[in-house]
Amino acid sequence: MLSVLDIFRIGIGPSSSHTVGPMRIARMFAAAALRSKRCADIARVTVELQGSLALTGEGHGTLKATMLGLMGHRPDRLDPDEGEAALEALAAGGELVLGGECALRFDPRRDIDLAGHIIPDLHPNGMKLAAHGADGAVLLERTYYSTGGGFVASEKQLRTKPTDDRVESEPTPYEFTSAADLLALCDSHDRPICEIVLANEDARRDRARTMAGLDRIAEAMDQCIERGLTQRGTLPGGLKVARRAPDMWDNLSANPLSNEREQLFDWLNCFAMAVNEENAAGGRVVTAPTNGAAGIIPAVMRFYCKDGEDRACRDSRRRFLLTAGAIGLLYKQRASISGAEMGCQGEVGVACSMAAGGLAALWGGTPAQVASAAEIGMEHNLGLTCDPVGGLVQVPCIERNAIGAVKAVNAARLALHRTGAESCVSLDQVIETMRQTGIDMSSKYKETSQGGLAVNVIEC
Repeated sequence: MLSVLDIFRIGIGPSSSHTVGPMRIARMFAAAALRSKRCADIARVTVELQGSLALTGEGHGTLKATMLGLMGHRPDRLDPDEGEAALEALAAGGELVLGGECALRFDPRRDIDLAGHIIPDLHPNGMKLAAHGADGAVLLERTYYSTGGGFVASEKQLRTKPTDDRVESEPTPYEFTSAADLLALCDSHDRPICEIVLANEDARRDRARTMAGLDRIAEAMDQCIERGLTQRGTLPGGLKVARRAPDMWDNLSANPLSNEREQLFDWLNCFAMAVNEENAAGGRVVTAPTNGAAGIIPAVMRFYCKDGEDRACRDSRRRFLLTAGAIGLLYKQRASISGAEMGCQGEVGVACSMAAGGLAALWGGTPAQVASAAEIGMEHNLGLTCDPVGGLVQVPCIERNAIGAVKAVNAARLALHRTGAESCVSLDQVIETMRQTGIDMSSKYKETSQGGLAVNVIEC
């Protein structure tokens, strides 16, 4: 089983599958090339971006991420300003230091091929990388896939079918492959979802390390909100989208005791948009479960957990993330969190479902009510398309996170009002429905900017 710390990854914007994933892939390839060949043997490195990675590569920062990865940068440790400086130096000198060790001539116009016409069978986000000798001969060639949420896989990994008899070095005490399994474990052991998940994390590492990891994630989410509330101006990319979160924050701060009922929406909108405006600007965000949907969980957690310095608030944030992470694991394992495979239902829809479940747990919901909240959160996002205007993670992505945060809270409320009567739709059923809907959805509505708003809205 995956860890909840795999679901929440600290990285840079604007896209987990188009920025974080490609940077990790390029870094992996650079390391492999340097292990297998001497620097003197490598004269050139080429990259072929396939499918969705090519079609929205410019707007999603894929080319920049690829070059930074080839230089050896990690998305979870890269300072955005440092990254921009490295790219400016490359543009000025035309030299890329592969893996931080091997200096090569590199021109993205020559060495990065945007092969949007190639749609891989295994996954729409394919990357083929090759190292060449001085005579042009291929010294090493690898194909990888960015599978959503910053996760990556090699061609061999995707082609190898899992087997039931594999041996794990550290067995999972409470293994579950469905929501039904998870609820049965909660029932038989009389434990909430967060404790079941935490016991599984204990099998991987010391509990103190898990708690530190959760606190680091929550802190990164808070820092992203804080920065997004102070940065003004126009987002990069040419759409001339103005940052709105700072003005919303100023208005809310001026009237903190307002009893206007609808102000709840304003707080959630403000926090969610602060995160996604930062993401659109290439700032540091947390995949939750993806960059394009990074604002929903931080917004809900920020509003309902308040200040993270208080011990009770810190504990509630941990419970929230463990519960939300468990729901994210179900989507990742039973379907997909990739917009290139599922459309935006696999990103904003999953984030809404995760946030709804996490909040229901904070409000004292039973495991069944938590699952119901998660189900409601997804049920009303089914069929949501991914159609970013101009290939940028801005329109409709930023506002879509704000709507998703409000919807998550309402889903949790509806679930907690449900007492006794079981839902007509289970969480497993809605996850399977999302998967089938994603398979049936036309590729032009799945992160390619070839349909929907992307072709009906004039770029300004």
